[in-house]
Amino acid sequence: MGDGRASLPRARRWVVKIGSALLTDNGRGLRVDLLENWVGQMAELCRQDKEIALVSSGSIAEGIFRLGWKRRPRAIHELQAAAAVGQMGLVQAYESGFQRYGMRTAQVLLTHDDMSERQRYLNARSTLRSLLALRVIPVVNENDTVATDEIRFGDNDTLAGLLANLIEAEVLVILTDQEGLYERDPRRDPKAKLLEEGRAGDPGLEVMAGEGGAWGRGGMRTKLKAAALAARSGTATVIASGLTPAVLARISSGEGIGTFLEPGRTPLAARKQWLAGHLQLRGRLVLDEGAVEVLHKRGKSLLAVGVTAVEGDFNRGEVVACVGPDGREIARGLVNYNANETRHIMGQPSDRIEELLGYVDEPELIHRDNLVLL
Repeated sequence: MGDGRASLPRARRWVVKIGSALLTDNGRGLRVDLLENWVGQMAELCRQDKEIALVSSGSIAEGIFRLGWKRRPRAIHELQAAAAVGQMGLVQAYESGFQRYGMRTAQVLLTHDDMSERQRYLNARSTLRSLLALRVIPVVNENDTVATDEIRFGDNDTLAGLLANLIEAEVLVILTDQEGLYERDPRRDPKAKLLEEGRAGDPGLEVMAGEGGAWGRGGMRTKLKAAALAARSGTATVIASGLTPAVLARISSGEGIGTFLEPGRTPLAARKQWLAGHLQLRGRLVLDEGAVEVLHKRGKSLLAVGVTAVEGDFNRGEVVACVGPDGREIARGLVNYNANETRHIMGQPSDRIEELLGYVDEPELIHRDNLVLL
């Protein structure tokens, strides 16, 4: 977006994420009074011609309360059961809240497969954009009732960051029970100072981050990760307390509340946002220093000659990570050969692919159009 907080009044498309720590009363169900307050604030923004997609936690915590459980379970099937029960109350609360302002809502439940499979990604993107065009508020959540450990996003902060990519939002607002990102955990050090501004993806910010509470999966680290994900589409992020009076209106006016995180990079094209947003990868390619330099400095395709090792079992067209000799991921992309074929041709020039495999599909292992640098 550019211009720091001064750009916020111009932002038209928003993703607002509300966390479990705010929505639930320490495990005792939904705080409907607070929820209705945020609904009113979002309705006011919509009257100002803003488009808002809402990511709301709270279904599992609400389900735990309705089921009479005293603590959050660990078993995935019990969490799924709690989500199924709690989702009813969560959706009902938002639906009735927005109806008071003559507004419609839509429930959208996503799993990682919806983001990682290209056709489903495009379908989700089209549906959400249609809802926004119709002035409907999408209430988005992870589909906890069917997700497993292998496919779950892990927290709604991450989902919010990916949603910002999906709809190309201009601003992501993460409402939490803290004023923003502090230089140290304020619950342990009351004198810790609030960081007013920073750059999304700055590794130094993670040193300041704390952990999540008992009723949520996220913490400040996941919020920073969400900001870094959102930055890929040029989205600015504000982390602020949902208990601050008129918090959304004040953010929209550019007021200096919470922590503002500048995207700090040129927005990626939609296809590369999709590639970058993959949370689960099918394998890894270890590159030599020459290949790392070619990708970073010249923007070229990845050739087999620059690969020194192949990890995992992947098929042609699946997303793999590219790591340097130090193991740090530098890129990811759609691979043109499966794992066994890649092992046969790694370290070899492209003109030997047909000799080694008996055929040649593409001269590149990953074409630059299907490759995104991280």
